[in-house]
Amino acid sequence: MPSTYAGIGVSNGIAVGPVARVHGPVLPPRDGAPIDVAAETARAGEAFESVGGELEALASRAGASGAVLVRQARIARDPSLRALAAQLVSTGRAAPRAAWEAFAAYRDMRAADPMRAVPDRAELDDIRDRVVARLMGEPTPGIPDPGAPFVLVARDLSPALTAGLDPQRVLGIVTERGGPTSHTAVLAKSLGIPAIVACPGVASLRSGQRVMVDGTTGAVTADPDSETIGEAVRVPEPSVPADLEPGRTRDGRPVQLFAAVGGASDVADAIAAGAEGVGVFRTEFAFLNRDAPPTIAEQVAAYTEVLEAFPDREVTVRTLDIGADKPASYVRLGDQPNPALGVRGLRVARRHVELLTDQLTAIATASRGSRARVRVMAPMVATTAEAAWFAAQCREHGVGTAGVMVEVPAAALRAADLLRVVDFVSVGSNDLAQYTFATDREDGELADLLDPWQPAFLDLVATVLRAGAVANRPVTVCGEAPSDPLLALVLVGLGAGALTMNPRSLADVRASLLRHSFDDCVRYAQAALSADGPSEARARVRDALDPI
Repeated sequence: MPSTYAGIGVSNGIAVGPVARVHGPVLPPRDGAPIDVAAETARAGEAFESVGGELEALASRAGASGAVLVRQARIARDPSLRALAAQLVSTGRAAPRAAWEAFAAYRDMRAADPMRAVPDRAELDDIRDRVVARLMGEPTPGIPDPGAPFVLVARDLSPALTAGLDPQRVLGIVTERGGPTSHTAVLAKSLGIPAIVACPGVASLRSGQRVMVDGTTGAVTADPDSETIGEAVRVPEPSVPADLEPGRTRDGRPVQLFAAVGGASDVADAIAAGAEGVGVFRTEFAFLNRDAPPTIAEQVAAYTEVLEAFPDREVTVRTLDIGADKPASYVRLGDQPNPALGVRGLRVARRHVELLTDQLTAIATASRGSRARVRVMAPMVATTAEAAWFAAQCREHGVGTAGVMVEVPAAALRAADLLRVVDFVSVGSNDLAQYTFATDREDGELADLLDPWQPAFLDLVATVLRAGAVANRPVTVCGEAPSDPLLALVLVGLGAGALTMNPRSLADVRASLLRHSFDDCVRYAQAALSADGPSEARARVRDALDPI
């Protein structure tokens, strides 16, 4: 009988193929012979710059999911990192060895600086391996090329490696670590590759061994027989409506299906997928990987490009969301032992009001020449006072429709109060899950706590949706939760009338809604809420599904 491994499915679909493993990591280089200091220093600098450009190019292709790659590009180009390498070269080390040691020194330096966040170790190691490999004339560690399509198996994947995957070659992804809202999970979904994370035991799989990956259930089957494969693929995939009609349940209840975009690069995908508008326009991409904030004119141009693509449709612009894992070099945030719980989102705007003022001015300017129905919302809002302050700022600068994101339990619990002072709210499911369970979204060991099927998380979402219904104010659910076609049914049953997701998920969610009535969705929601944990919640909903 085929052996099976259980993980968390994060990108739907079934893949069958041979296992291939990630190359690397790069081994520490030896010192080498006496060197020309000037030449080796220049060579190291060129490698840092080249890798920075490589990561930046990957970020541009990753669209709305590329913020972490922008951060990596900035690290690769950090003058202090380059200076550390140059100092080590001056002591007689060849460029590869100097670069290797520079990264360790750089991390220690950042950890000792209360004004700067400590880089994630996996991300820093990925940059280091790219730089050292380039200096040694070796292939960049990472994705294998067995000559035929394969299932990629790894302990973990860096965002850069995931963003560079070719969906024509990579049939599926399985990692031992990572969580359902990790950067790797988000990027895999954006590429449309079936993926499973937090899957213990897959290290025992051999290169070339045939496996079946079910990104919906989270099951990895080693050496599947034809019967097992047949049973899996026999499950009918929902057909995609040819005309990309607006989202609705089988009995005609409308459910707006919005796209998440990070800029103009995502617009074509959103339109092709039939997005009814933009549920979250992540404006921080215009602010990252630069030494100074963009001018008002630069912002107007960037916003206009997206607004023009959605005439007569809603475009919700999220104001600057930096801090924590998205630092900007020109914003000094002080001593933050835990940046995720520190100054980020709206808290940055309140400390540096000029950033928000310029952004709101740019949004208002772009809106005046647009047919799009523009809404603006602030991230990381915890109190009614913060929401009221943001709404006042919007009105003062000519932005008519103001809302906030519900990403922390405090905001969810007092959603009714928030909706007294703003026009709408949007539930940010990734961060809300993270803060509800006090769990880092990148921590694979605690991935089960970040599963959006957690009943406690769904309780908070339901609280916000009820508040919206009572106040007769719009509530949208965004993040990874609504991109699951099954969980989308539960969210609609809880009262969601609008869902925001990666453009690649829109077709599956639209098709899933068309197969079930609103009363079905309510029944599924009740089944999920009655469960003791995420696995049971999924199972109860599957058991309750109305067979069409």
